[in-house]
Parts: sequence; C-alpha cells; structure tokens
Amino acid sequence: QVQLVESGGGLVQTGGSLRLSCAASGSIFSINIMGWYRQAPGKERELVADMTGDGITNYGDSVKDRFSITRDNAKNTVYLQMNSLKSEDTAVYYCNIKMRTVLWASFDNYWGQGTQVTVSS
Repeated sequence: QVQLVESGGGLVQTGGSLRLSCAASGSIFSINIMGWYRQAPGKERELVADMTGDGITNYGDSVKDRFSITRDNAKNTVYLQMNSLKSEDTAVYYCNIKMRTVLWASFDNYWGQGTQVTVSS
C-alpha cells in the first residue's frame, strides 16, 4: 500500500504565496517523476509542474516564473512553492508521483487526495 498525503492549501489573497507539500509513504521501491496538477471547476486537469529524479523540471506556461517545484528524495516528498498568486490559480491541486512498489513492477501513477487553493481578489 502507498499513501500520498498533501498539505498546505488554503485561502490567500492575490499576490500572496503558499507552499504545498506531498509526502509518499508505504511500500515504495523507487520513484521517478514527482509533480503537481490542478483542476479548476469546469476545466480539465492540467500539469502545473513536475520534476524528474535527475532534477529536470517542467512547468505549465501559466505558472512559469511564479511557481517552483522541489523534491526531497530522502523523505519521498515533493513541494510546490507558489508566489504571486492570481485568481486564476484557484483550483484543487493534486500531487502525482510515478513510482514502482517492487523491482519487477512498472512505474505507475499515484495521486494525492487533492488540496484546495483559493486566491481571492
């Protein structure tokens, strides 16, 4: 069993900052990509940012230069620092971790439960 526990969401004013965390625990053999997605009401889930085990990052166009993704491999944790928040950043944010639980398994996607981020003007 694998658990992903997210924290750090909440209500913030326009221009403010929040930091999300997602910690993976349980039967983990190895982790590949760690990332964050978000879904606003009536919209499809979209990539916010992700990071490979080698530290290569990828950001959605709307968050470049404002958000920063980091990871602590020793803690199986990924973070998302969100600065200069805008009302359009309001969404449920989900962490996504591609991992395998045993040596012979393929890498599968695991999702967090989601955390609400609301940016008020």
